[in-house]
Amino acid sequence: MESIFHEKQEGSLCAQHCLNNLLQGEYFSPVELSSIAHQLDEEERMRMAEGGVTSEDYRTFLQPSGNMDDSGFFSIQVISNALKVWGLELILFNSPEYQRLRIDPINERSFICNYKEHWFTVRKLGKQWFNLNSLLTGPELISDTYLALFLAQLQQEGYSIFVVKGDLPDCEADQLLQMIRVQQMHRPKLIGEELAQLKDQRVHKTDLERVLAADDGSGMLDEDEEDLQRALALSRQEIDMEDEEADLRRAIQLSMQGSSRNMSQDTPQTSSTNLTSEELRKRREAYFEKQQQEQQQQQQAAPPGQISQPRERLTTSSGAPGSDLDDTMSEEDMLQAAVTMSLETVQNHLKTEGKK
Repeated sequence: MESIFHEKQEGSLCAQHCLNNLLQGEYFSPVELSSIAHQLDEEERMRMAEGGVTSEDYRTFLQPSGNMDDSGFFSIQVISNALKVWGLELILFNSPEYQRLRIDPINERSFICNYKEHWFTVRKLGKQWFNLNSLLTGPELISDTYLALFLAQLQQEGYSIFVVKGDLPDCEADQLLQMIRVQQMHRPKLIGEELAQLKDQRVHKTDLERVLAADDGSGMLDEDEEDLQRALALSRQEIDMEDEEADLRRAIQLSMQGSSRNMSQDTPQTSSTNLTSEELRKRREAYFEKQQQEQQQQQQAAPPGQISQPRERLTTSSGAPGSDLDDTMSEEDMLQAAVTMSLETVQNHLKTEGKK
């Protein structure tokens, strides 16, 4: 298929595409066809002038050319004159001359078709027929059995069909397809169908971009939601920290209360209420005076040269104060014991939280 010359539609230059696809090369340009059209207009003007330049027919002829227009359209006369350069002739399909020549389409080499000012070529290359319509995205393979039905369908749709008689110039595609046959799995689309498909693809792409943009927006919403969740987590963490601090303060307070209760229980009482600071001071003075008296008695009773050491404060194996020292525990000792117990309570609380 690549070796087949196929000129696609540009503007309204279908006559140019038709001729070049027929001849399999860039043989004609709009300028050359315009020159042929102007030549035809001049010849027609000279013939009309023979009847008088003041006649109605002549004044009508002076209107815009019927062989071409500004859009790029060219008449059948322009196409016919262009083919005469190559010794080719056009015969109208099913015309008296066509019938007289007993033309069989399958034995011909090419056809030119026209409908509503659109021209296209059907040509045999090698041993196969191809529709070289410039409105198609590529050559369309036509089987021998379908050729007659194809032409009949065109006639039924209102097409004018012309048989191209004469020897066409040699081309590479014709030589190559004489040796091989091609197969076409899919029919080429019309350019309009291709444009519509491209438009649909662009619309689909636009919709896809819109969906992606919406997804991006959702992503942004997800990020915002993640930020919100993170903020809530931090808030909960701060609350938990505040709760832990409150629990810690509460534990210290409870431990202080517990220590006070323990010390109040261990301290001998003279009544149902705790001893006052003044009472404790008096008892301590009495205790120290008693100790001094005992030390003096021991020094007097001891042999000469031996000095009695003051008795140390005794503690139990568990570290609790001895019974003879409980009565003389100072307020400072009580406070130190309470702080120690508070620290132990706090450490146990932190260990428990760490395990959680």
